[in-house]
Amino acid sequence: MFAIATGVALGYAVELVNRSAVHELESGLATLAGDADLEVRGPSDGFDEALYAIIASDPSIAVASPVVEIDAAIAGHVHPLPLIGVDVFRAAAINPALIASAHERLDTLRSDTVFVSPAAARWLGVHSGDRIDARAGSHSVRLRVVGLAGRAGSNQNLRYGVMDIAGVQQQFDRIGRLTRIDLRMRPGVDRDAVIARLRRELPPGVAIAPPSTAASASSRLSRAYRVNLDVLALVALFTGAMLVFATQALSLTRRRPQFALLRTLGLSRRRLVALVVGEAALLGIAGSVAGLAIGYAVASYALRHFGADLGAGYFRSDPSGVVVDVLPALMTAALGVVAAIVGGAIPAREAAGAAPAAALKAGDPDFGWGQWRAHWPGVLVITLGAVAALLPAIGGLPIAGYASIALLLVGTIMVVPPVAQAVMRALPAPRSVPAALALARLRANPGQIAVSAAAMISSVSLMVAMAIMVTSFRQSFDDWLAVMLPADLYLRAGAADSVVFSARQRDDIAGTPGVARAEFMRATALLLDPARPRVALLARDIDPRDPGARLAIVGTRLRPAPGAPPPVWISEALANAQALAPGSVVTLPLAGRNRRFTVAGIWRDYARQQGAIVVERSRYVELTGDDTVNQAALWLAPGARAADVVRALAARLPPGSGELAVTAGDLRRRSLAVFDRTFAVTYALEAAAVAIGLVALSAALVAQTLARRREFGVLRHLGMTRGQISKMLAFDGALTGVLGIAVGLLLGFAISLILVQVVNRQSFHWGMELHLPWAALGLLSSGLIAATALTGLASARGATREDAVRAVRADW
Repeated sequence: MFAIATGVALGYAVELVNRSAVHELESGLATLAGDADLEVRGPSDGFDEALYAIIASDPSIAVASPVVEIDAAIAGHVHPLPLIGVDVFRAAAINPALIASAHERLDTLRSDTVFVSPAAARWLGVHSGDRIDARAGSHSVRLRVVGLAGRAGSNQNLRYGVMDIAGVQQQFDRIGRLTRIDLRMRPGVDRDAVIARLRRELPPGVAIAPPSTAASASSRLSRAYRVNLDVLALVALFTGAMLVFATQALSLTRRRPQFALLRTLGLSRRRLVALVVGEAALLGIAGSVAGLAIGYAVASYALRHFGADLGAGYFRSDPSGVVVDVLPALMTAALGVVAAIVGGAIPAREAAGAAPAAALKAGDPDFGWGQWRAHWPGVLVITLGAVAALLPAIGGLPIAGYASIALLLVGTIMVVPPVAQAVMRALPAPRSVPAALALARLRANPGQIAVSAAAMISSVSLMVAMAIMVTSFRQSFDDWLAVMLPADLYLRAGAADSVVFSARQRDDIAGTPGVARAEFMRATALLLDPARPRVALLARDIDPRDPGARLAIVGTRLRPAPGAPPPVWISEALANAQALAPGSVVTLPLAGRNRRFTVAGIWRDYARQQGAIVVERSRYVELTGDDTVNQAALWLAPGARAADVVRALAARLPPGSGELAVTAGDLRRRSLAVFDRTFAVTYALEAAAVAIGLVALSAALVAQTLARRREFGVLRHLGMTRGQISKMLAFDGALTGVLGIAVGLLLGFAISLILVQVVNRQSFHWGMELHLPWAALGLLSSGLIAATALTGLASARGATREDAVRAVRADW
């Protein structure tokens, strides 16, 4: 019940958190989109507002509402505040939730006023009449809070502010630019025909699609992360099924005389199987009900303290409440019951297949496990798992990779008996009588070794695989930071891409005493596919002859031939999504025109899952006319101190005009801290699986001890002391644990290769180098071996407590 409850609780908690995250995202986008039938979207810096006149004049469009969206950097806050500029008269027909009440309409039209959502007001700590300072371009803007945005029925947890569209354009240097146009069609109009007709009027980089397309594109960023959490939760449930399997199998071994008596009295094999499976189902039902309650409590705590993304940083909104749906709860509970039934079905068949006459005899043979000595079924399952690892992603998710891991787990457990028997026979006979007896018993009972070690193998292998994957990811991430952060200091204009350094500020930065060299970068985003998130575009100083000096290049690098399109360097995520390779020609929409580029190399990028493109800044300025920058990398002069340069920069730049990382090492520490916080939930799920595995092994050893009481009684009659029996059981437990841990380590390494090379690449589209945490694996193995030996000693105390005469009374 504990195992099933734990597995169901983790699975249901993750499902609730994921459901709440998706609900939060969809309701937030629905709040911002209102009742629009279609929306026109473009790059993050917007498109020419002249397009609005063309769209609004289409006879099929009833209402066209122009929107300007920006992320405003707020003084004193790390994350930006999304600001939405709307035409109050147009937006009232499509999205009245964003519009102020009638007596506040006049405030809406002022250029320096803002309505903030309840969540934003709590986050900023402001009320009506307060003022907030925001960064706009290269200057500051003071805005007056005049009320709350949003109405009943809208998302109350979403952080945003609403302003007049002209005010946003004027205050934040967006004159003549729009980010979005919300459209309401006339009744009876064919939506597909409208999309096809208006699409011909749109410039490159601007798309028209239903609002649901944007919601789907946004959810894609977190989908792989959420699916991986679901799979990790199922790992705990799978380990719980292994525990049920172990405890049921050994419990049936203990009760075999009872079943044999029932068979002798006329109970059929089918009814005996039904009896045992029904027993397991009742345990599964009880555990699942308890697991649902625990899972709800865990999800509530996680949402309240970590948010809907469990600390991964995908969503910026106040923690929402738990979104409960009956069907997922029933499905999760059903998985728990199925796990219990599967765990009890195989032992039930074995118990029913035993000959009643042999089962009534005293002793402890390895009855019913003869079929486990055959190795070919397990080898076949392992082979299928290896083949599944070679299959491509299904729907953008590594479904075949997960299936491969499951097949490898099951197949390895199936081949444990013949492997265990071969290993035990190869071991030399110990001189110690207790150790010799323990080894002899393990040689004769390979099936029970598999039962005892099944949960341990599954939990250890998965934990080892995750430890190797996380260590490889973290070390690769650290190495990537070393390549991507070559400068001494880094300066960012603000938390939002809309904040930039002016030309004068760039001169001040480059001329700061102690700064030997300064490189500037413009970060923005392009819309290449409306069904996918925007792709980051980084215009930076880069030497085409040596791009590896600034980028973590992987694989082939080349220089375009004379007359070929100019070079760009794309991230692994974009290369996989667009099926691009070095030498491919890619078309990018820049400043409303399609521009052709040659892919000169692919680089590793752990910061932008949606994909990123690097282009030479001089060429970007030439093609777009945009000479603004929002990030700077500074190299210090020999002998200059970083602290002195920081103070000089603070004196030269306006207050609050930038975020300064003291050193590249400081940025690295911040990034690694975010990494560790993101994987905190992974560590928790791993620990739960290992805990279940330890409980499973302990339960197996205790059940074996109880089943062997008559054997211990005979040994006591033959002269063995309690201490010798305790040593025998400790050796038995330690040897079983060593075998389970050794198999788990080997299997874990194999699974880690699938996680690194298949699951990770198909989920997030980035690669990593393999790194093994030798010290952690050694410490874990030593601790688990000690735990198994101690468990054997603890079970021996109960086994030797009974009087030797009473222990053999069944043989009288």
